[in-house]
Amino acid sequence: MSKHAMSLLPRWCSRVFSVELNGAPFYFAVKEKHLGEDVPRVFREVQNRDKCYSVLVYCSRDRIKTAKFYGELKDKLLRDLPPECRLSPMSSFLPKVRDSLVKGYFLKGNSDTSSPIERLLSDLIQHDPVLVCSYSPAEDGQQWTQHMWSETASQVMDVAKGYYVVPSEAPEYHPSTLNIINSDVFYSFDEAYDVMKKCGDIIPEAKAVLELLPSRVEARNKPDFPVIVIEGLDATGKTTLTESLKDTLGATLLPSPPECLSPWRARFDQEPPLIRRAFYALGNYISADQIGLKGTKTPVIVDRFWHSTAAYAIATAVSGPVCNLPGEGSEVYCWPSDLFQPSLVVLLTLDPEERKRRLRNRGQGKTDEEEELDHNQLFRLRVEEAYRRISGPACVTVDASPSADRVLQQVLLLIRGKCHL
Repeated sequence: MSKHAMSLLPRWCSRVFSVELNGAPFYFAVKEKHLGEDVPRVFREVQNRDKCYSVLVYCSRDRIKTAKFYGELKDKLLRDLPPECRLSPMSSFLPKVRDSLVKGYFLKGNSDTSSPIERLLSDLIQHDPVLVCSYSPAEDGQQWTQHMWSETASQVMDVAKGYYVVPSEAPEYHPSTLNIINSDVFYSFDEAYDVMKKCGDIIPEAKAVLELLPSRVEARNKPDFPVIVIEGLDATGKTTLTESLKDTLGATLLPSPPECLSPWRARFDQEPPLIRRAFYALGNYISADQIGLKGTKTPVIVDRFWHSTAAYAIATAVSGPVCNLPGEGSEVYCWPSDLFQPSLVVLLTLDPEERKRRLRNRGQGKTDEEEELDHNQLFRLRVEEAYRRISGPACVTVDASPSADRVLQQVLLLIRGKCHL
């Protein structure tokens, strides 16, 4: 077992393990002694001939390569595992300990598929940053034990001894919230820049992105005119409203992400969250630089900004119902201290069925996250709630269901009251 994997062991029995089945997390822990605890729910439906395994991707010093490997591991497992093997997302974490989350996959097969599964897993631990465990029941099926695999042998091998598997209470918030800061959402230029710079050797396009960045964040111009950001899900009327505001106020309209990043968006949308989110975070700083320049001459209207970057990232990282999100007032909702703050942020909201009707009428292509909004109600609710919880500045919600002219008039009233235009 490698040094990085061994670093997880000192607090192994303090860790909680989460397996997602049909979108719902099931939790268990491990102990050195069994005190008659029930079988964890994730193992209750396992048949006598089934075998279970976990593959956890521990974080090496190079988190770029770790993120890339984790993203590629799922494709490898789906490609090489027997079709009968069931694959589910899994994680391990220390409750309330930031950056303690380790992601991976939980595998369930049967006696007929165990040999090819174990051959594949044995090969993984020889070369890759993974910690593999197998799970076996006692003869009566009332106790399960977890065994760690050695990287020096193609067979199950205890580290000291096996651990008993026991139920665990669900954490206060979804475990993914432990690793959101500067992994799924970036809160400073330097953090996002560091990720993109380290990508330069493996992603050629990263160097082109770095060349577009402002030389110094602190050197941005401070706009003399108000800056109004319009946020909202697709088909809530942002384009119509931003164009009308531009004409009515004689303002400059800027899109976010900025147009200069358009040639590389498709490329970075294929990358794991760490890299993809760093790309879009840097886009906000490029937009801020453009806002500072244009805002010395006219008011500026921005079609989406940091709120969208953060809301979609948080809602993607955290699965399940809205209650799984970090609580209101959490630091994950705080605006980056080095990013320009707009004068006003308007969030357009719309009844879900009306929004879908408008989308059908438009018939335009959508991103994967926008596709997810359409068929996953929980994801949409998480995005909307994340929007509402972001502070510094917070969103002012406007109902977008009336006519475009009425929505425009309502937003103009907000602008005149807040920005004195």
